[in-house]
Amino acid sequence: MQLVLSGNWLVKKGFYEAEIEDIKLYNSLDSIKEIPPLSFAVFSYHLATHTLELNIKESELPPVLIAKIKKFKKLAPKPKKTKLILKGKSLNDDEFKAGVLKIRSLIEDGTVYQINLTNRFDFELCGDPVSLFFNFYKNQPVPYGFFLDTGSFFVISGSMELFLEKTGNKLISKPIKGTSKYLKFLQNSEKDKAENLMITDMMRNDIGRIAHIGSIKVPELFKITKYRTLYQMHSTVEGQTDKSMIEIIKQTFPPASVTGAPKRKTVEMIDTLEPHNREYYCGCAGLIKNETDFTLSILIRTAIGSKNALSYYAGCGIVWDSDPESELNELHLKVKAFYEK
Repeated sequence: MQLVLSGNWLVKKGFYEAEIEDIKLYNSLDSIKEIPPLSFAVFSYHLATHTLELNIKESELPPVLIAKIKKFKKLAPKPKKTKLILKGKSLNDDEFKAGVLKIRSLIEDGTVYQINLTNRFDFELCGDPVSLFFNFYKNQPVPYGFFLDTGSFFVISGSMELFLEKTGNKLISKPIKGTSKYLKFLQNSEKDKAENLMITDMMRNDIGRIAHIGSIKVPELFKITKYRTLYQMHSTVEGQTDKSMIEIIKQTFPPASVTGAPKRKTVEMIDTLEPHNREYYCGCAGLIKNETDFTLSILIRTAIGSKNALSYYAGCGIVWDSDPESELNELHLKVKAFYEK
């Protein structure tokens, strides 16, 4: 078992390796009776079957994983060279563009307003997965990077998206919508702003279910952050709550930015549009610091694998005026930091 976190999780720089005491697996949120005060948790996208009461493709991986942590130690990584050989995609380029057109048709019919369409890229890994994580992070440093190896499977996340962070009674979320190689394009994109606003409103509604009345605020709207290979737009939603992490997740999961609007219908449509199983991708993972405080990232830019086989996932938010070719280019841009020929 191995867990490596980028320093931002601990408000530090560099990388830190956890000394894991134990890993527990759970079939549902209701089966979790106690969470260790210092632990790292991974929640599968497929918990949507419980939180939204829907039948979607089943996952072979445990819905919830919680690693009890004794302590962290600073790590000086010495990654070896790795190579990825693309073996296939869940959707080829034409199929992905056809999916965009199908979603536009669903929007035109009034079935949905926006859907996050994703793709799975399957690879053969030449090298070791922890080195792949460090090389991935070097290509694109992010706040919520981590590597988890359970012995049976591993998860590599290069996420920059904060799902939920609770400190005391303060709860914040920073949904991302809007991606481009060019700053000026994103600053002037009404399409991306409209999409971002839609998801921000969804998070206001989700957090509003468990927040104190009158405590919801949006201190940031359409903020753009630069990363090594792209620019991304996020907004910030805040609220006050005394609810537990499990109670909060039940009311906000799965994350709005990786599903769409309205959430329940989009998750249902996603299951018909995507031939692949999302597994942990588009779920969430993060550090539980004590009885009240935690930080959970959305599992975007995420790979899941076993031995020398792995799958990397990426997706795009589709709205009525989405252009299939532009969305495909955005998809490839999101894969670029992980896999460059």
